[in-house]
Order: sequence, then structure tokens, then C-alpha cells
Amino acid sequence: MHVRSAMKSSPWRRIVMLAAILTLPASISAQTSPAEIYGDLFRAVQTQRLFPDGKTFVDAVPRRSPEAIMADFRSSRPQDKEALRSFVLANFAVPGVNDRNAGTLRRHIRTLWPTLVRQSEAVAPGSSALPMEAPYVVPGGRFREIYYWDSYFTMLGLAVDGQQPLIESMLTDFTAAIERYGHIPNGMRSYYLGRSQPPFFALMLGLSKQGDHAVDARRLAALRREYDYWMTGASCVDAGGACARVVKMPDGTLLNRYWDDVPQPRDESYAEDVATAAEDRTRPAQALYRHLRAGAESGWDFSSRWLADPRRLSSIRTADIVPVDLNSLMLIVEETIARRCGEARDGACADRFTRLARQRRGALDRYFWVAREGRYADWDRTARKPTPVLSAATLYPLFAGAASPAQAKAVGATVRSELLAVGGLRTTTLRTGQQWDTPNGWAPLQWIAIAGLERSGEAALAREIARRWLGTVTAAYVETGRMLEKYDVEERRPGGGGEYPTQDGFGWTNGVTSAIMEKYPELTPE
Repeated sequence: MHVRSAMKSSPWRRIVMLAAILTLPASISAQTSPAEIYGDLFRAVQTQRLFPDGKTFVDAVPRRSPEAIMADFRSSRPQDKEALRSFVLANFAVPGVNDRNAGTLRRHIRTLWPTLVRQSEAVAPGSSALPMEAPYVVPGGRFREIYYWDSYFTMLGLAVDGQQPLIESMLTDFTAAIERYGHIPNGMRSYYLGRSQPPFFALMLGLSKQGDHAVDARRLAALRREYDYWMTGASCVDAGGACARVVKMPDGTLLNRYWDDVPQPRDESYAEDVATAAEDRTRPAQALYRHLRAGAESGWDFSSRWLADPRRLSSIRTADIVPVDLNSLMLIVEETIARRCGEARDGACADRFTRLARQRRGALDRYFWVAREGRYADWDRTARKPTPVLSAATLYPLFAGAASPAQAKAVGATVRSELLAVGGLRTTTLRTGQQWDTPNGWAPLQWIAIAGLERSGEAALAREIARRWLGTVTAAYVETGRMLEKYDVEERRPGGGGEYPTQDGFGWTNGVTSAIMEKYPELTPE
């Protein structure tokens, strides 16, 4: 009987014949659906919502024969959602998840730079954007403006990836920001003007290759003005305390802390800050807002470094802490000004900042070094003693060249035993759910550790951190096709925690990864 006449004559016969077509083996019918080919695997993936969009898995491409995949699935039977995801990603190229070419990480980063470049444009009335003078690189994701300390680590990659003009144009932007506002804001938005971020401008200047003396003079003036911003509180600090970003230590030495000039909820996290303040009725809300904003200035927003109770963000007290990382960076600023003033033949300036740097170097030993524990710590100005939190900030004095060989060796031993994870350097040893605590690792802290350890005679440990971190970045790239803001260095997967989802892009990860591959070419993945 002709198929067309049969289908006309009987709807039941039409259904039977269509069913017969759909049950043909995959090798015979190209129209077999994923549901039929993968059966129980398909149902598990879709019912457990392994991917937010149900279309994702059905568009996946198998990496080997479906028969072999299903035989392994039946024998292994993944027991939970994480195991199922690992099985799927190992056997399929999943669109938008792991379907990109992961064999050329260095090339991938180089192709990302143009996507993160933004041009200077006129600011629309009512916009929160601050004006920029020259092209710049953003971190990526929700961070759609330039950020201060991110940019140094981004520049490390630009320097080795043939993007020197972008370094110079970003320095133009930062110099102009200091001239306009007296400091470099946290990010180039009006709601960030009350605070800065860790002062890396001095180190950025070291990446410049321009040779114009007038430009050098302008940049040195900007660096000195930024220093004045951090030291403004020196004129109002009282005998026992602090003012703005300046803290008077027990011996009278002036050091620095993180701060924000605005005691209000952060514009960009308004609801979150109001909710956090509502949890703590023991102090005025404005005081808590100041501590939250100071935590944002630190770049470590947020971390157990700043919490009286690691389980409660509402216990934050950032402004009561004298941070070891900030004061190590301020030492670099003072030494850089002294050197550049010397090159400019300004003897009085060179002598002044040489003296200031010597005083701060001594204070790093007196207040931050905990010999019995082999670590540098933050200083609690209310308890008048080092804090108990071990963090990756312990490596900043090595990065600044302020540690003796014995101190560096002791820090190295502490790092190996407490902070070194399978995938790189942990941020702290405390698991709190805050994003600047374990198990997360962050690109800038890996670089501080690598550069600091190598500078201080611990080259083997520096290389080991580089190897482990590069392995983590590579593994996540192979799985996701993306460069991420932060990573779980214990499980070698995307990091988590904090106030927002993990972002991709990502400026400082790209920069540090390129810098590591340039420094250790033997570690570069094929």
C-alpha cells in the first residue's frame, strides 16, 4: 500500500508509521532526537536542570560515540548533580559552557584585550560616569568602568602582550583623575569619589616606557598629590587615635588605614548595607557604613580580616585595622617619590621621602611582624596588637622589599603549610562565605606572592604558586571557555561568595595569567 494513501485512510496507521521512523537506530535515521539517543542520561540532565536553559544540552555535541557515552553512563551512574555535570562536560562540547578552543590560552587572552577596551566619551547629564581622557581597559562583566587597583594587574598583561599604548593612555587617565579629584577613585563613577583603592599608581609608573620629561614631571606631581591624599589625616590626628586615613601608632609613627569620606550606605550596594546595619544595634548605622566603605576601599570586600566575628558581616570594623598591605604599598610610594625626586634633582624632596620610607620600614617590623608565627599581620589599633587572621596580605612586605631573608624564609614556610592549596594561594584560612576568604584565590594576590617570594630569595615557592594557579585558570578555561574574576583554589573551579555572582572578562586574571606565562614559559599550556 502506498504510504500516502495509508496515512490518508487511517490516523492510527499514520501514528504507527511515524513511531517506527522515530525508533530507527541513530546510524540509520539522522532525525533521532537527543531524548531517544541518550535516554536516562537525557532525563537526568533535564530534570535536574543541569543547565538553566533546557536547549543547552540538546544542542551539545558528543566528543565520542553515543554508544560509548551511554555504556559509561550506565556503568558509572553519577550519584549527584556535581558528578553528573562532570560526566556531561567530559563527554560533550556544551554550547556556551565548554565549547571553545582551550588549547591556546595565551592567544585567547590576547583576543580579549580589544573587547575590554573603552574609548573616552562625553558624559551624559545625570550619568554617574566620570570623564575619561584616553582609552582604557575595564575588568569586565558588571565592572563596566575602570577600577584603580585592578588596573595595575591588567597592565602587567598589557605590557607583555604588546599593548604598551594602552598602559600609557591609562596612566594619562589616572594622572588626570588625581589632578581633578586629588586621588584616584575606587572606580570612575561619582558614587566612588569618597574612597580610593590600594595605591598602585607608583608601581604603574614603573611600567611606562615614555621618555618625555614633562610627562614624567606631571606624573611625579600627581604621585605626590596622591600621597598627600592618603596622609591628609596627619593634620587632625589626636594623641591616641586616628583621623581620616592616618593612624598614630603607640610610638607616634604615622601609618595608614582604609577609610571613606562618606558615612552612608554605598550607592551600588544600598539595600545590602542597610540590611547589614539593621543586624547590629550596638553602634550607629553611620559607623557601620563607614567600615563597609573602608572595606570596599581595601579591595577586599569582604574578608574575615575586617570582621570581629568571622560569621557576621555586621561585625565589620575595617577602620579599626591598620593593614599590612596598605602600609607596604605606602612604603613603595615613599621610596618611588624619593627616587624620582632624586632623578629630577630635587634634593629636599628626595631626602624627605627617604626619611619617611625609613620610618615606615621600621614600623613594618615593629607592628606587623609576628616572629613566633612566621607571618606579617594586620594591627588592631583598639586592642593594640596584631590581629589573629592569617591572610595572603602577609606577603606584601616581601613584595615591597621590606622583609629580611630570615623573615622571608619564615613567611615562605607559613605559606607552604597554611595558605598553599592545590590550585594556588588561598586568601585566608577561614571559610566564612565572604569572597576574600578561603577557598577563593585571586589573581592579584597570586602575583604579589610570586613577585614577593622571588624578590626575597624564595624562588622555588614562587614558581610553585605560579604553576598551581596557572593550572587552575587553565582547568576553568577548558571547562567554561572564560577567564574569571576569582577561583576556588581548593577544588580548581570558579570561585563564589560575596555580594554578586562571579564575573568573567576578566582584566586582572588576564593580566596576571599573561605575566605568569611570560615569566615561566615552561609552564604555558600547549
